[in-house]
Amino acid sequence: MALKKGSVSGFAKHEDEGGNGGIGGYRLVLAVLVALSVLASMPFVVVSGFHSIGEGVISSSPSKGVIDDIPVSTNNTATIGVNSSVNNNFTLSLSLVGNSSVDAISMIAREERNENQLLELDLDPPNEDTIVKLENANMQASELVDSSITGKYSKWKKENKNKNQDSTIRLMRDQIIMARIYLSISEKKRKLDLVQELQICLKRSRGVLGEANIDAELHYSAPKKIKAMADVLSKARDQLFDCKLVTRKLRAMLLTEEEKVRRLKRQNTFLIQLGVKGIPGGIRCLSLRLTIDYYLLPPERRNFPRSENLEDPRFHHYALSTDNVLAAAVVVNSTVMNAKDSSKHVFHLVTDSLNFGALKMWFLLNPPEEATIHVENLDELKWLNSSYCPVLRQLNSAAMREYYFKAGHSTTRSSSASNLKYRNPKYLSMLNHLRFYLPQIFPELDKILFLDDDIVVQKDLTGLWLVDLEGKVNGAVETCVENFHRFDKYLNFSNSFIAREFDPNACGWAYGMNIFDLKEWKKRNLTGVYHTWQNLNEDRLLWKLGTLPPGLMTFYGLTYSLNKSWHVLGLGYNPSINPSEIENAAVIHYNGNMKPWMEMAMTKYRPYWTKYIDYDHPYLRQCNFVK
Repeated sequence: MALKKGSVSGFAKHEDEGGNGGIGGYRLVLAVLVALSVLASMPFVVVSGFHSIGEGVISSSPSKGVIDDIPVSTNNTATIGVNSSVNNNFTLSLSLVGNSSVDAISMIAREERNENQLLELDLDPPNEDTIVKLENANMQASELVDSSITGKYSKWKKENKNKNQDSTIRLMRDQIIMARIYLSISEKKRKLDLVQELQICLKRSRGVLGEANIDAELHYSAPKKIKAMADVLSKARDQLFDCKLVTRKLRAMLLTEEEKVRRLKRQNTFLIQLGVKGIPGGIRCLSLRLTIDYYLLPPERRNFPRSENLEDPRFHHYALSTDNVLAAAVVVNSTVMNAKDSSKHVFHLVTDSLNFGALKMWFLLNPPEEATIHVENLDELKWLNSSYCPVLRQLNSAAMREYYFKAGHSTTRSSSASNLKYRNPKYLSMLNHLRFYLPQIFPELDKILFLDDDIVVQKDLTGLWLVDLEGKVNGAVETCVENFHRFDKYLNFSNSFIAREFDPNACGWAYGMNIFDLKEWKKRNLTGVYHTWQNLNEDRLLWKLGTLPPGLMTFYGLTYSLNKSWHVLGLGYNPSINPSEIENAAVIHYNGNMKPWMEMAMTKYRPYWTKYIDYDHPYLRQCNFVK
């Protein structure tokens, strides 16, 4: 099979400009494209730019673990074309004609084997059932693409946004793929001289390619290395090319790299969840230093002023439960700094014994202007015990501990990965469930504004106490958009209790900034309603974990929809929030994994949070906080 000289004029011109003219590079294209073509699953296929990441091949097919082996043609008839545009970019295309395919379903069970083992497999012809299954899997593949991966990290997507860019890098990556294939084959056939040449060219090409992502970042010697690799690949092709053998090798490489991608995704999920669980060293240091200094204070200096305001319903009362001193400081500081009259605001902070002293010491040292502060210890709420509180009893049970911490409780990889998000300390912390006991904690109050500790207040919130809830108990911003974030996302509607009581299309709403009418709450005994549902969910069949699902159930039909400008969510996971929405929001919420006090925070959203922190504060300097 020969190529016309005119078909590779672009490549020849490129070589001449690099000072290494010649025709060795022409034969490269034949080797690269014939090998790539065998991945096709149809009688006719066009292959353009099969890419690698590092040393491996990464497919643009779904990384959900649902990839099937690719049937290939065993007919060696092919037509190859290499064209160049006026800017010397290469377009590689190949059409393969064949009339038989090979069943490779059996290889899925052997994904863990190395490439050499896969290379030796003899595949049986497919039966009718196998073909149907394969077709169904391929049709579903496009629906299973993980948008978070393809949207953020996919080399394939980036490169195909403009197919005329960075053709040299793509060509070098294709050469490396083919060199790996021929290296494996030449080792098996004991072509030692060819093995050595391929190893040398691979090392040099990888060195030139390095971490480059665009042609402009390549070393000036790239054209020379392309020419040298082309010569060796041409020699290897003449001695070793066998369509069926190369097909098997490419398939083995594809399956191996797909498994690597799946493993990396699982590792990424695990590491993100591990990062979410962890508390940054600076915050631990801050809490420890503050705690020590608090207990060195004389008892008479440990009290806050204006305690007479704590039960006065004429003031605007806020409830915040947290174990994060710095996060609490931002919530209080941002609220007070944006308030028209800070003297009308009262903050009720509840924390655990470990952080009680630290939280009190911080606000004793940094009083929020004329606002009133009160810090309460969760462990001193004696009425909050396992005999009264179902979730506390469940959190202390052996079954719940096993659910959270037994590594092997999942039987499948997908379920194991998805359950990682539930192994989070916040689900085991009673601080997270205090939102259902606000009337019991603050029995003298009529209304209270509940705030999460991962929010920032940007405007005066006084208007929330003027909102007419129209007899409802909970004022919240709804989160449903079209079919997203409705009740069926959070609750198990295959359960008869759920299906009978709730509408699956009912709109979900957000915790994080909620105005509660505590008088109406007590009148309707909603804490008792919450207890009923929590008892029914002992075995987690109604919902898995968290506080939003039972919140949706408890306040079903009793939630008043606030204007969305009161509360904008997503700064902890959504990189594409409209900046004007953020600027106009009264409260912004870093819900998601990327909290602003963590290194994984989104850089562009972090300044909204850090503007309320004084990094020159002595305690923050001692604990090495950096803006």
